[in-house]
This record gives sequence, structure tokens and C-alpha cells, in this order.
Amino acid sequence: MKKKALNIKELQSAAKKFCEKESGLYRSELFGVTDGKAVGTFVEHLFQEYLEQQYEMTVGSSANGLDLPSVNTDIKVTSIKQPQSSCPFKDSKQKIYGLGYNLIVFVYKKTDDAQAKSGCLDFVSCSFIESSRTADYQTTTGILNIIANNGNADDIFAFLIDHKIPSDEVTLMNMAKNILNNPPKVGYLTISNALQWRLQYSRIVGLSEDIDGITPIIKYSEENI
Repeated sequence: MKKKALNIKELQSAAKKFCEKESGLYRSELFGVTDGKAVGTFVEHLFQEYLEQQYEMTVGSSANGLDLPSVNTDIKVTSIKQPQSSCPFKDSKQKIYGLGYNLIVFVYKKTDDAQAKSGCLDFVSCSFIESSRTADYQTTTGILNIIANNGNADDIFAFLIDHKIPSDEVTLMNMAKNILNNPPKVGYLTISNALQWRLQYSRIVGLSEDIDGITPIIKYSEENI
């Protein structure tokens, strides 16, 4: 049987089926694993294998940095206890205009069965975030407020300095002028400055309104926790 080409719609559909299939499934490989990075890597590989069985696609490598380059998407896996992960810092503009690629974010709750010596992940939330929505919420809303209040490039420059956007002053002034001509969309991540960006997803998980560019695949409900 010829495999279908992977596209965004198919990715979202497959993610929903994957979450339903894996939730409540006990696996010996997960027993006693408390390291979030180890769990994340396990789920990423599991989901990639699940997709490869059904779709014509490219699996990422550390060279290109994306898990699913054929759909310009990175897979993020995180615990509901603290829904966050890291990603490479490429450019300070990522905080304003987004990471440059889409994210599919799996949020799990983990339980272990000591008798069976196996662990289980329940996926309590799964979201697809288009690249245009992967900027920082406070930075983008702050900039848009300045523009709405007839702010100029100097006002935006002062805001970028105050918010410690990592760059030199000449670059930030050029950025401020560009922002005035090309305002960003509101981003829905919280991005902390570090050697790697620290991405936090609580706003995405708790989102109740419909936002263009964010697709809730599994909607979070506190009753499931």
C-alpha cells in the first residue's frame, strides 16, 4: 500500500490517534523514569515511528534540528507538572516573530505500577502551534500596545532594552524600526532568555478561546488530572 504524504492536517489527525493509543498503555521501558528529557526522547521516537509506518516523510536529525522537517515542525514532550522545554537560540528576533517553525506539544501525566514494573503516560493535552504563534506572549503584546498608543521606534527600542532582548544596541534599534513597519502577531509561548530558549506552555495548555494558528488536538481538562 502506497503511503500518504505527511501534511499538517494528517499530522494533527495522527497525533490525536497516537495520544488515544498510548494513553493508559503501560510500558516496562518507562518504569521508574523520572528524567523528563528521557521520557521526551522516548515519546518523540515513538511518535516518529508511528508516523513513518503510515506516511511518506522525512525524519529529522541533529544536523537540521527539526524532528519533522518535511512539515517544518518540531516535537515537544513535557510533563503537566511543569509544561516546558528548551530549544536552540538562533536569533533574538525569535522572541518577537516566532521560532521559525511549528511545534506539536504533547503534555503527559506519568504513573508507575510497581507490581507490574511498568510506567504509563496519559496525554492530557496536545496542541499544534503554527510558527507565527511561537513568539513570546508578553513581548509581543507589549510591542503591540506601544504601536496602538502611537509609539515610535525609540519607544520600541526602550521596551526591547527593558525586556533584555539579547542583542547589541545598534541591532535592537534596527529591530525597533523594522517592528514598527512589520508588527508581530501575538505569540502564545513564554520564552525565557538563556543559552537555549526556555519555552513554557502553560498558556497553550490552559487556552479556552479559539486562536487562529493554534489547534487543540487533545483539550486539557482538570478532571483528567
